[in-house]
Amino acid sequence: RNGKIKKILSREVVLGDILILETGDKIPADAKILETNYLKVDESALTGESLVVEKSKEDLVFAGTIVVYGKCKALVEATGMQTKLGKIAGLIQEVEEKTPLQIKITQLAKNLAIIALIACTAVFAIGTLKGAPVAEILIIALALAVAAVPEGLPLALTLTLSLGMHRIAKHNAIVRKMLGVEALGSVTIICTDKTGTLTKNEMTVKKIFVNDKIFSVTDTGYKLKGEFLVNNKKIDVNKEKDLIQLLKTSALCNDATLVGTVGDPTEIALLVAAAKANLWKEDLEKKYRRVEEIIFTSERKLMTTLHEKNNKKVAFTKGAPEVVLQKCRYIQKNGKIFKLDKEEIEKILNINENFASSALRVLGIAYKTSATNVEKNLIFLGLVGMIDPPREEVKEAIVACKNAGIKVVMITGDNPKTAKAIAEEIGLFVKNKKFDIEGKQKKIVKDGIITGNELDKLNEKEFESVVEDIVIYARIMPEQKLKIVKTLKKKGHIVAMTGDGVNDAPALKKADVGIAMGIKGTDVTKETADIVLQDDNFATIVEAVKQGRTIHDNIEKFTCYLISRNFTEVTLILLGIILLGFEFLPLLALQILFINTFAEIMPSIGLGLDPPRKGIMSKQPRKPGEKILKKRNLILIVFVATFMATASFFVFLSAATGNIEKARTLVFATIVSMILFVPFSFRSLDEPILKVGILTNKLLVVGVACTFLLTLSIIYIPVLQNIFELTALSLKDWIIPLFVAFIALLFVEFTKLITKVIN
Repeated sequence: RNGKIKKILSREVVLGDILILETGDKIPADAKILETNYLKVDESALTGESLVVEKSKEDLVFAGTIVVYGKCKALVEATGMQTKLGKIAGLIQEVEEKTPLQIKITQLAKNLAIIALIACTAVFAIGTLKGAPVAEILIIALALAVAAVPEGLPLALTLTLSLGMHRIAKHNAIVRKMLGVEALGSVTIICTDKTGTLTKNEMTVKKIFVNDKIFSVTDTGYKLKGEFLVNNKKIDVNKEKDLIQLLKTSALCNDATLVGTVGDPTEIALLVAAAKANLWKEDLEKKYRRVEEIIFTSERKLMTTLHEKNNKKVAFTKGAPEVVLQKCRYIQKNGKIFKLDKEEIEKILNINENFASSALRVLGIAYKTSATNVEKNLIFLGLVGMIDPPREEVKEAIVACKNAGIKVVMITGDNPKTAKAIAEEIGLFVKNKKFDIEGKQKKIVKDGIITGNELDKLNEKEFESVVEDIVIYARIMPEQKLKIVKTLKKKGHIVAMTGDGVNDAPALKKADVGIAMGIKGTDVTKETADIVLQDDNFATIVEAVKQGRTIHDNIEKFTCYLISRNFTEVTLILLGIILLGFEFLPLLALQILFINTFAEIMPSIGLGLDPPRKGIMSKQPRKPGEKILKKRNLILIVFVATFMATASFFVFLSAATGNIEKARTLVFATIVSMILFVPFSFRSLDEPILKVGILTNKLLVVGVACTFLLTLSIIYIPVLQNIFELTALSLKDWIIPLFVAFIALLFVEFTKLITKVIN
């Protein structure tokens, strides 16, 4: 600053300052590089990518990233909230959108409040017109208003979501936002990263071309056991001198280590391949002492190490095949050295092209037995092709998504060929699929693949017209994820989006369900996300969706059950007042409150904690915006509530000519007895009770039993009898309540069948 070198606090850096950065420095602002000396920067805090990034003159360095190698001078271009990091922070500080569940519950609460107000007003008006005492009819009206609103709903909802979070956590997914759990069950599209989520993030050597032979290497990941095959036949590695030389070279020209599996995944893969031939870097380095290294840069695309053995120097080189070939003058075959001619080069390049088209990342390997001009006149050994293999469980998870009507979209920074090959292997990509697209979109999208550059060429309307046809997004920048999410949501989809870098955070926040990677994800991404995957595994997302669907189904079940029970009481009281007058109410205020507060809550909680049903992942996703009280559920509630209220009213009529207190006790016993049967029918709103099972939800069984015992206590304990104005019933008296309750169960089953046919 002002021509002088000064050491200042990061917060004091301003535009125009020139930063002098060295290894270990955390970059305080966005800046353009003026001078550099082999600069490498760790941008994982920003991008989530673990590999360091090499920087050249005129390149930008970003605030929050760390210099891991080299030095540079850089001109500050942005500070604070104007930096890339600051802009991302601004995006994720926007007001949070309501989840689908919040919207549905808010709407339901409004509707129930209106119904409660109407019921309360109607009872009070009818009672007053029929000459009932104002104070007493007001108490009944208020009790009915309370009865019309299911008090157990918030408790059941909270417990359902909480247990859902616990169940999902058992499958390696931590739910950070409770209301986000249910949204999982509504997801129609999952946008997922490739590396580490669909794949293992463990590069694996699959093919080696040496001595005019193509060797296949078995096993995947960082497993140290495997075999070398030629034409699917196992070979003795020790007899293949050229292969041994290539594996030695790739192990020695290497900065990774298998001790703790530390280093670049590509270099680890080379060490693993060598280990499969019983060649260990530590043992080799005892014979070949490293004396010098020429590091890999993006401009050179080569790495060379110089070693000493028995006072003789030998150089080992690896890098991009075409660059390595330019440095080679000879080739080794059958242990002998030959001149490398044009015909041989053409053959090698064709093999390289074949490897690359199979989604293999290809390296050329060479060496030289001289210390002069170590990267000239090299001896070419061969090619090594490697790939990051898919996780074993992903293919099955993709099938599960397709069966569940959920579209899976791959978003990756890799090249289209690699992405396509992985997608084909896991069953995500369908060859020769035709799309109903015209114009330039058809040329760009082709068979469902689009790159980041091509995406930038499409305007908003053009992208909207093709977004639902795209299966693979390749060479995508994290900022483009936000555009993808917005467009999919605009088309009416419920979107789950994965991410790991800081610049993924805006897309995760905008998505209906933001999913952060627990292993390679940054803290900012995890804080923004609704769910954090502890194992970064796509199959975990699918399991979480299954639990999310279960949660929504359970919410639907206990909501329908509670409202049907509450409407039973409202309808029963309205029938009593209209047909019999105030003096002959079937239930009193305290009895209504007991049923609503105690008798209905435990069964509803049992329904809310119902385990996942078979076949839940074979259904199509719910339509976005579908209400909890949709047409089928409304028909079920109205029919069931009307039947139970009418049946209870007839029970009251049959006994009201005698003791009015006993008649009310019979009605009370009838409504509570329905708890013994009806909740089990509500375990599924479309399947028969015998198919779902009765005893498979032990919590519901316990809840029903406890509720019935509590009811018996207030009927038979004298003190409670007097408080609730009930009388003891004989065993014979219980025949009618239990019979009516069983008939109610049959009626619910019949109504479910009717609504299923209507649906």
